[in-house]
Formats: sequence, structure tokens, C-alpha cells
Amino acid sequence: MAAAREAFAERGYEGASIRDIAARAGVDPALVHHYFGAKQRLFLAASEFPVDPAELVPRMLAGPRETMGERVVASIVGLWDLPATRPLLTGIIRSAATDPVAAEMARRLLAEGPFLALARAVDLPDAEVRASLAGTQLMGLAMARYLIGLEPIASMTADELAAAVGPTIGRYLSGDVRLTSGGEPG
Repeated sequence: MAAAREAFAERGYEGASIRDIAARAGVDPALVHHYFGAKQRLFLAASEFPVDPAELVPRMLAGPRETMGERVVASIVGLWDLPATRPLLTGIIRSAATDPVAAEMARRLLAEGPFLALARAVDLPDAEVRASLAGTQLMGLAMARYLIGLEPIASMTADELAAAVGPTIGRYLSGDVRLTSGGEPG
């Protein structure tokens, strides 16, 4: 799994090959095919998130609503910075542009993951829109920080990013996003 995550993170779904993944793992490609079949099944297995988002949400909600955005960003960036998580994240982001399965995984992460649980817990209208806004902001942050290496974003600590981006995430999740009843910006 580590070899697959590494290959997908570096090359994306399209660029990674079973042969390369097997070589990184020190096994015969036939063994990888035996256990996973197609590359898509290996990608799905390698992309399983190592942390249950349901465990994160209560920690992000604990505390004043005014600082929830900062807790969200600090928690998410702290998770992304973990060596076990970063290759998974970069692999999904890199692959989402070219592979429909990876794109669906990214959509589910943004639309159904912890952001939706947070938006629903706040109990304001338009939870799906709020979650999508927060998710896309953080996806852009992940792309700039981990794929592009945009400085100073790439070198900032999780706490620095939380202070800078957190208020925006907090506004998306629990503040005024000026939505009309149809979910369109007002």
C-alpha cells in the first residue's frame, strides 16, 4: 500500500503503473494483479483514508463557534501533514483531474465528508453549500501547499494557516454566506 500511495502521489493515477508499484514494493507485478486485479482497484485500496472523519468532527466543534474555522484548518492541515496521509491526499488531488474514480472520491470527500458533518452540526440553512465552499477552499489550500509548493503557504505551520484561513472557513460553515433560498449567491 505504501508503494502504491507513493506512486499515485508522485505520478497521479494515469502516470502510475502496476509495474512501477510492484518494483517499489519489491514484488512481482503478477502478485499485485493477483491481489488487486486492475489498477483502479489498487488505487481504491490505497486511497482508503487512515482516519475516521467522524472522530475529527467533535474535536473541531468543541469550543466557541467564533474560532471553529481555525480549529478546522489546524486539524485538517495537521492531518494532511502526517506522513501516512500526505501521499493519499496528493494522490487523490493529482489523479482527480484525469481519472473519474479519483474525481468521484474527491467529490465525496468535499461533499459528504467532515465539512458536511460540520455544516449540519452548526444547524444553519444550506449545509451542503456551506460544506462545498469550505471544502473547495481547503482543496485549493492543499493543492497550493502540497502539489505546487507555493511559498510561503508551503512553509507555514498548521497554526499559521489556521490563523490566516480559519476565519474564512468559519464564515463558510457558520457565518453569513449571503445565499438566497435556492442556494445561489445573493
